[in-house]
Amino acid sequence: MLTITHTREAGTLIDGTERGDGTNVVLKAHRWRWSRNLGTWYVPQSRDRAAKVRMIETTAAALREAGHDVAVTIDDTARPAAVVEADKIARQAARVDALAAKAERKAGAAAAAYARHEAAVERLPEGGEPIKIGHHSEKRHRRDTERAWSTLGTAVHAQRDADAAHQAAATATATTGARYSPVTVGNRIDRLAAQIRKYERELVAPVYDPDTGYRPATEHEQARRRRRLEPAIAEARDNLAHWQGVRAQQIADGTVTDYGPHNVAKGDAVKISGDWRRVVRVNTKTVSVETGYSWTDRAPWHEVTDHQPATAA
Repeated sequence: MLTITHTREAGTLIDGTERGDGTNVVLKAHRWRWSRNLGTWYVPQSRDRAAKVRMIETTAAALREAGHDVAVTIDDTARPAAVVEADKIARQAARVDALAAKAERKAGAAAAAYARHEAAVERLPEGGEPIKIGHHSEKRHRRDTERAWSTLGTAVHAQRDADAAHQAAATATATTGARYSPVTVGNRIDRLAAQIRKYERELVAPVYDPDTGYRPATEHEQARRRRRLEPAIAEARDNLAHWQGVRAQQIADGTVTDYGPHNVAKGDAVKISGDWRRVVRVNTKTVSVETGYSWTDRAPWHEVTDHQPATAA
């Protein structure tokens, strides 16, 4: 029996597969991947996301057609945003540690490879003496030369591997910081608020009738929408509250300044994406700035990273 399970904490996994049973062909065809860490097949990007029901059902049907018994269990209960973020940070920290250890091992291997190369070079005659054809030393000289070249190639490849490992470790280290950068947090808040508004509009949206045109949704239709959308709305609101709390803490810590109409005026200069711009108009959610052309740009307030009053600009 194969068992496909989905939970928000673990994502979508399958249990019961064995090497040579043919399930790998089916799973690959349906975009599943094998995880050495988990020791099982999984659906990418399924952890802490709504179950991809159609993908799961299609996979199960294909496995049954291939002769396997398949059971499917889906628990789509969302976890609190704070718990999800704590898990992400912990997993990223573990990834950073693993990559740092790998980079250290690769660097050690590269150093050892260069040491072997230097030892091979030291066995060559001093001063770059050429190979003496027909001399009793010819075979040894050729062997030592080949070894020097071979060890050099090994050392160069080992150094490339070490450099790549160090870069991967550095990138992983920066990932969490980038996720919590003030602009990223602000963008996430705006995106979640927009998503909630979209869901709320969908709850009461009119229904199109081919004969009479648009009409108000009936109570039954609205109730069906609520059953489908309310879990997603609750999850989005929880996420929004979490990231609004992150933003509020950043402001309280002085990591970011809460710019807006209350402290920025027309004629002031603001810094957006590293460039200083003159303010043309202040709005409730955005600021309009000069571009040097006949038009203006508009940016959300969370993208403003510095400010100079007109009197000081």
